[in-house]
Amino acid sequence: MFGLSPGELLIIFIIIVLLFGARRLPELGSSLGHAIQNFRKAFRDAEAIDVTKEKDEEKKE
Repeated sequence: MFGLSPGELLIIFIIIVLLFGARRLPELGSSLGHAIQNFRKAFRDAEAIDVTKEKDEEKKE
């Protein structure tokens, strides 16, 4: 995973806990999950628009 060993991931996790506190971690995880969902939805919508434009162009020809 990104070329990081488990030890490096543990150190990063500890730094995150120290910076944000254990109480805010679930909130941060939830926010990250929503951001990823919104990104995927926007990407799918953009692809759907591209496909629709291609079909419209084919019909015009």
